[in-house]
Amino acid sequence: MEKRDDDVAFHEFVVSRTSALSRTAYLLTGDFHLAEDLVQTALFKAAKSWHRIEGDAEAYVRRILYTQNISWWRSRRHVAERSLEPYDDRAAMAEDHELRMSLEQALARLTPKPRTLLVLRYYEDLTEVETARVLGIGVGTVKSQSKQALARLRALAPHLGELVRTEAGR
Repeated sequence: MEKRDDDVAFHEFVVSRTSALSRTAYLLTGDFHLAEDLVQTALFKAAKSWHRIEGDAEAYVRRILYTQNISWWRSRRHVAERSLEPYDDRAAMAEDHELRMSLEQALARLTPKPRTLLVLRYYEDLTEVETARVLGIGVGTVKSQSKQALARLRALAPHLGELVRTEAGR
């Protein structure tokens, strides 16, 4: 493929998928500004190697999102819980606004590692094997840390218990 074709394909990808990538980045980071930075970093890295990407470009960029987010939280010495800023993308609005806000607030109170794990497993709907591959950990670790993260989520937002039990039973 020629450079011009690569540029056009990348531009079309950015225009069509940035909103969805931003929603995922927001759930991963719990912060609107960090989510923007995460998406920009992922797209920048993808742009540099766009001509070499074979197969599903979105999966490639999402993997960059996950690994970059992991890299960021590994490099931080102290991770503080912070409140969630409202996300202003209308496409991100769920039918049940109160439930969505409650879930986002509970996720924001988790540290980045369990939040990332839950977003991958239950928002991105990855299997345990796929999650383990993305995070570079064992499947057993995914299982045990998912169980711990769901328990923490139940403790932070007991009213979400039915939703969490339903999701965990999949």
